[in-house]
Amino acid sequence: MHAKELLEVERREIRALHYTWIAFFLTFYVWFNMAPLATSMLQTESYLTPDHIKLFLIANVALTIPGRVIVGMALDRFGPRRVFSILMVVMAIPTWFFAFGDSAMQLFVSRLFMSIVGAGFVVGIHMTALWFKPKDIGFAEGFYAGWGNFGSAAAAITIPTVALQFFGGNDGWRWAIALSGLLMALYGVAYWFLITDGPEVGTHKKSRKAGALEVSTWKDLWLYCLFIVPLYGVLGLLVYRTQAMGFLSATGAIIAYSVIVLMVIYQIYKAISVNVPMLKAGIPEDDKYPFKSVAALNVSYFANFGAELAVVSMLPMFFAATWKLDPTAAGLIASTFAFVNLWARPLGGYISDKVGNRRLVMLIYMFGIGIGFALMGMLNAEWPLFIAVVFTILCSVFVQGAEGATFGIIPSIKRRLTGQISGMAGAYGNVGAVFYLFIYTFVEPNQFFYIIAVGALIAWVVCYFWLAEPEDAFGDEYKMSSVDRQIAAENKY
Repeated sequence: MHAKELLEVERREIRALHYTWIAFFLTFYVWFNMAPLATSMLQTESYLTPDHIKLFLIANVALTIPGRVIVGMALDRFGPRRVFSILMVVMAIPTWFFAFGDSAMQLFVSRLFMSIVGAGFVVGIHMTALWFKPKDIGFAEGFYAGWGNFGSAAAAITIPTVALQFFGGNDGWRWAIALSGLLMALYGVAYWFLITDGPEVGTHKKSRKAGALEVSTWKDLWLYCLFIVPLYGVLGLLVYRTQAMGFLSATGAIIAYSVIVLMVIYQIYKAISVNVPMLKAGIPEDDKYPFKSVAALNVSYFANFGAELAVVSMLPMFFAATWKLDPTAAGLIASTFAFVNLWARPLGGYISDKVGNRRLVMLIYMFGIGIGFALMGMLNAEWPLFIAVVFTILCSVFVQGAEGATFGIIPSIKRRLTGQISGMAGAYGNVGAVFYLFIYTFVEPNQFFYIIAVGALIAWVVCYFWLAEPEDAFGDEYKMSSVDRQIAAENKY
């Protein structure tokens, strides 16, 4: 697949791709509508402090973690059209609550629920996989994710202008955020009628079991259970920070920690209850897949997308504070990190399609991320702003390319489990964001960039040893096992 084909809108799959990246774009526009307005919020709302903003940034990615896992399961059961439409409409509600909240607690709670909108990413990944063949999936997923991800850059560029120039006044930031939620809700209604789940009625493949990811061996089951723990355990960091800032009492914190522990136990129970009967019965050889590849992609997405979410959240403030810029200029310059999405993420997917070795492409990109963030760690006010922008763009090229390469691999691991695998890997991106933003509350920006660089290099090591090249990753059709054919036959009746 080539870039010029994106203009062939008479083709149904091309129209589906455009409809879907626009949906993703709007969810990211809403998701990151606070970061460029943080300075304005602090200036107009006397009850807010910089520590509040840091807490809101953690809350902004927290519930995306369970949200992406749950959405991934819903995808394999109900299909992406319904899930995406409902998500966009429902998530407009906490957006409006945030826009017109009049206390730090109201802003915190509404921002926490708003974070679920970030689950929209995995919905479009699944939808795109239903419309495109394995040989083209890298570029298609990369284009979808790159142009959709640009929503965060668009927010950084336009939200301050809408708030300060169009609406103006102390409440300008509120109306700008409210408008973003309205646009998303309207498109959510339109998306329901614009698209179908793949080119044919039977394109969407359901998994055998709901509630947990299917695995192929006993060893994979234990590894799966191990990887469940951070998905929910990382929320303990949010509880810790919330209590430390007085938003949660000691009793409330104990209750929250207990709920997190129960969530982990329940998800492990579901993983065991779903998989043990199948493992005892025996998994057909042609239906097996290596879960360690899923684990490797979880870690890599922790390091690349987690880094992006964290950096996009703090970069406007970093440029404003370091080079003494006004909010509009700082947001515009910071947007260069996400602006690269428009071409770097599709390029990562395209290279993954063309090189003929998706694993090798992933390793190159992950190594580049480590180098890129190490360069950003060297930046301070003594560096020319132009060089800072160059380093930011260079680093972003590798971050976005690695993300594109990640989802160039996922649809080929296990076709009928694409939703759940995408959901888990996507959730690990948010685990990374929560972890990194938690660390950010204790360190200076330069130290923060170095920490992210180390995380990327650790992920490179994990991918080197665990990530396997998927079967039929460049074919005309996805691999269909005997179980896949059996499920397809059952769904006909």
